[in-house]
Amino acid sequence: MSSQPNVTRVGSDGVAWLASAGTYPRSTLALWEERPDAPVVLPCGTVFDVVSAPATFGRRMLDRLWDEGPGSGPVAVFRGRTLLFTAPGTAQRLPSLLAWEEWGSHRAQAVPPLLCHGTGDAVTVPPPAGDGTPGAARWLAAPDTRHPWLPGPEVVLWAAVRAARAAVRISIFPPADHDAKVYDVSRRR
Repeated sequence: MSSQPNVTRVGSDGVAWLASAGTYPRSTLALWEERPDAPVVLPCGTVFDVVSAPATFGRRMLDRLWDEGPGSGPVAVFRGRTLLFTAPGTAQRLPSLLAWEEWGSHRAQAVPPLLCHGTGDAVTVPPPAGDGTPGAARWLAAPDTRHPWLPGPEVVLWAAVRAARAAVRISIFPPADHDAKVYDVSRRR
């Protein structure tokens, strides 16, 4: 059983932290005060980066972070993707670490691509008060402080590699040859 937090609403300190990422934080705060159910688009790269994974694989990564690792920062889901909020600079460094691990090579075809959003990118951020509508942007682990812990590229790589290993069965034995003739040699004369 996972010990992940079940925080789905953003606290006032978390709202302030998210709004600080925008060009006009006071406007974002005013919007959320008037419409706490409105998602907004915020830039990445200064307050946070975002690593986006397909929903199922992202959930596996999150399970690894919480069950075997240090936990996660804020995490959201949007349009079939899991969005892990990470330390600024992660989007720049993570791709080279993934390349080092031969991510996406012929040996790891079952491993999905991770999208890294950093400086110059923007993401849709779920509203502070989500209504739980299926398919809507929502928080799995909402920010609740002005300075949430955000995993860096090494921690995200660690979770991705472990999630991939759990998803892909690796065997040292070659696949069975179904046309091979099998003889029972257990009874000798």
